[in-house]
Amino acid sequence: MANPPVQRMSQLMAKTLRDDPADAEVLSHKLLVRAGYVRRTAAGIWTWLPLGRKVLANVERIVREEMDAIGAQEVLLPALLPREPYEATGRWEEYGAELFRLQDRKGGDYLLGPTHEEIFTLLVKDQASSYKDLPVILYQIQTKFRDEARPRAGILRGREFLMKDSYSFDLSDEGLAESYALHRQAYQRIFGRLGLDYRICAATAGAMGGSKSEEFLAPAGAGEDTFADCPHCDFAANTEAITYELAPVDATGVPAPEEIPTPDTPTIETLAASLGVPASATLKNLLVKVDGEIVAVGVPGDREVDLGKVEAHFAPAAVELVTAEDFTGRPDLVRGYVGPQGLEKVRYIADPRVAPGTAWITGANKEHTHAKNVVAGRDFEVDEYVDVVVVQEGDPCPKCGTGLKLDRAIEIGHIFQLGRKYTDALKLDVLGQNGKPVRVTMGSYGIGVSRAVAALAEQLADDKGLVWPKEVAPADVHVVAAGKALQTELALDVSQKLAAAGVRVLVDDRAGVSPGVKFTDSELIGVPQILVAGRRAGEGVVELKDRRTGEREELTVEEAVARLTAE
Repeated sequence: MANPPVQRMSQLMAKTLRDDPADAEVLSHKLLVRAGYVRRTAAGIWTWLPLGRKVLANVERIVREEMDAIGAQEVLLPALLPREPYEATGRWEEYGAELFRLQDRKGGDYLLGPTHEEIFTLLVKDQASSYKDLPVILYQIQTKFRDEARPRAGILRGREFLMKDSYSFDLSDEGLAESYALHRQAYQRIFGRLGLDYRICAATAGAMGGSKSEEFLAPAGAGEDTFADCPHCDFAANTEAITYELAPVDATGVPAPEEIPTPDTPTIETLAASLGVPASATLKNLLVKVDGEIVAVGVPGDREVDLGKVEAHFAPAAVELVTAEDFTGRPDLVRGYVGPQGLEKVRYIADPRVAPGTAWITGANKEHTHAKNVVAGRDFEVDEYVDVVVVQEGDPCPKCGTGLKLDRAIEIGHIFQLGRKYTDALKLDVLGQNGKPVRVTMGSYGIGVSRAVAALAEQLADDKGLVWPKEVAPADVHVVAAGKALQTELALDVSQKLAAAGVRVLVDDRAGVSPGVKFTDSELIGVPQILVAGRRAGEGVVELKDRRTGEREELTVEEAVARLTAE
């Protein structure tokens, strides 16, 4: 394999910027634009410049190597997909407004793929007919599309993004569990090689469907996910996936419900203040509409309802809050004074904290009136228990009871045991050993390739700029010619020697650029090693700087080449 050519900044299609872009909200957005890695084409759509493309390709290479290592086979499916397979699985509608839909000149419906479960299923249906053809793992690294309402955070949340998606096809649930474990281990190796700090967290399946699901989350302030981490045991989960066991209590001795006048107390805050009780003693009842039908959601008064959890529970049904018009013609629904006792034709779901035997102060379904001693399971029935509260710092760990810690994170990977959702919809069977059809079971596994670049920038950057790990960086060493002809000559000479030894070199040979700007750019660009041909160039001495630690050392050219080629 030929040695890599020297990249000369005098010829590089990349301009560094001194100031942050006006629309940049997060660190990765600011630095990747300023350092000349990406440029905005349109809202949520990005162009990868040469340095950025090299980093992206290095992430792809690591992902590809580890996927190949578990026996996965790479394919490339189209991004433009027909409607029919997605309609068969229900996802043509379930995806909602985030799905890019379009028509061809003949009026045929198509979409730009957000994920490819359906198309991979049909591929295997076409290629596999016998149990001898399975198990198989297929993957691709492909551009995906999502019509974000508000693209933000640079490449973290775009409308077009690069993703590795793989799919396992097995004859049995035991086989699926093995394929899932292979991917889990491969992901740990991938993110370890990338140099990312990450957590493996229990997660919900969402629109993907299936049973077991885990996320790989990279802690970062710019993250859109909140996860809970137990400081005592190994529990970690996305807050949307945390569930608690129902713990009934003995209500013996609780008096019968009693109505109490509570004028001008339509909120939990005003009610608690009026009665001199903590908000946790009250029962909050939020009304929502699920496909137009009113549903009441009960939680303790000191907790907030997580509408995302409610939506996930009722998906694919549409969930929205009730409006003032929804109370018209419903005398059983008194705005601000709703209680679960006596509700007519209203489904009631509650958080497990509203367990059987718990007693509450809640609305009496009358103006300016509440009721106390209202006991769950005695005075009202819960149709279904669902974890619907917003998880808070200090909530007990479901595994050991220790107070949970909350943190923000970027989702960099997600793995699912899909089961037979897609193979049932698309009728993927193979002949088993006994000659009878066997319904295939699936797993789905994604890595945000372009998102991993942003996650690395978020986690590793410092106050001077980007700091890339060696395996991901666009070069191994950034050679800086401080400015004079002798220094430039030495910089180019040492660059050629390093390149001849197989070292990837970026050399700043720009004429008319001050040494200060070059030094600043070298730190902004973030290559692991910076080699400066400066004031002692005439003596054949250069300065080697570690970008991450800031450690500096003066070496002869021969010593520097030996050091950098030995790493």
